[in-house]
Amino acid sequence: MDQLTDNGRRAPAAAPPHVARLRRAISLFFALDGFVFAGWVVRIPAIKEQIHASAGALGLALLGVSVGSVVTMLLTGKLCRRYGNHPVTVVTAALLSLSVALPPLTHSALHLGLVLLLFGAAYGGLNVTFNAAAVDLAEAVRRPILPSFHAAFSAGGLVGAGLGGLLAPQLSPLWHLLLLTATGLVVTVYAGRVLLRTPGPATGQGPRRDGTDAAPERGRAAGGRTRLFVTVYGLITLCTAYGEGALADWGSLHLSADLHTGPGAAAAGYAVFALLMTVSRMSGTWLLERLGDTPVLVAGGLLAAVGMLVGALAPQLWLVYLGYALTGLGLANVFPVAVGGAGALAGPHGVAVASTLGYSGILLGPPSIGFLAEAYGLPGALTTIAALAALAALLGRVVQRGQRRAPR
Repeated sequence: MDQLTDNGRRAPAAAPPHVARLRRAISLFFALDGFVFAGWVVRIPAIKEQIHASAGALGLALLGVSVGSVVTMLLTGKLCRRYGNHPVTVVTAALLSLSVALPPLTHSALHLGLVLLLFGAAYGGLNVTFNAAAVDLAEAVRRPILPSFHAAFSAGGLVGAGLGGLLAPQLSPLWHLLLLTATGLVVTVYAGRVLLRTPGPATGQGPRRDGTDAAPERGRAAGGRTRLFVTVYGLITLCTAYGEGALADWGSLHLSADLHTGPGAAAAGYAVFALLMTVSRMSGTWLLERLGDTPVLVAGGLLAAVGMLVGALAPQLWLVYLGYALTGLGLANVFPVAVGGAGALAGPHGVAVASTLGYSGILLGPPSIGFLAEAYGLPGALTTIAALAALAALLGRVVQRGQRRAPR
């Protein structure tokens, strides 16, 4: 018989062996995604030199990743409903691993953009499929384990970026990215065998952590109210992903241009943000089991808003570091909670909608900060990250109240 914890929540039972195997396999795909993408990003400057592209031409070519991802994400939700999350995860992971080796083979911005369409399609598809698989597993075990998967993604990205920095002076882009391909295929074969041989978990129905009933139409055609809630969750992912993308591209520049730090101190700013985000996601399940989804989402959004105000406006380096750290801590678990909420309501389609809007936020963030910086200065532009984080917190409260008032 299940036991209750001190705060009245149902204590999780020990996971069966097949569930533990699935969790490890899905975590490997999350880590692989972050590892491969970070490895590609650190070689962009070398690819730019190889194809002799201007900054504008390179920017247009890089849009291939964005276009391929966004176009594929909603389609992938349909593929998951038809063929299952696990097979589509394996196929998209293999495509991602293979396509990352293509950019060094190009000789013009046009060719680069075309191969990045394929890379972006695989990247976007994999993000939908493994999030859908993770949502199913979380629903099956009745535990908020999504942050641990996103922690694996963050950790994979840190390893990929660090390894890329070490290998860049030693290996050409082709050999480096071929190494990523080999690593990705090995991981895909190893983890894919687990996914393909282990039946998907039965999510079932019953009470969620917030006390409401699981949607009986999960994974089927969603009603108007469900679509509205899924869209709100998607807007939450957009708000938080905007901050993550913008800070990745502009956080270091703020330190060097506005606080006049050296390149090492400037780079350390984003490292602080990324590290604290990873640590926060590692503890996300613990937080969600004790506080619940909405308190973590709302508190995270507010913490990120305060942190980014400090990071954008503080005149001293240590205060900016502190602000970046608080922003990483706050944003870390908002995205997993929102994706999990959308998936619990509408299955793979909900994950696809939330992921697509979230990825749109990553795309909107960097250029929006650039335009705003020209008009108001970079510190003022970075405060929009704080504003959207606060909006995410507000939307979290709105969707919780709306679900409580929904007819059972």
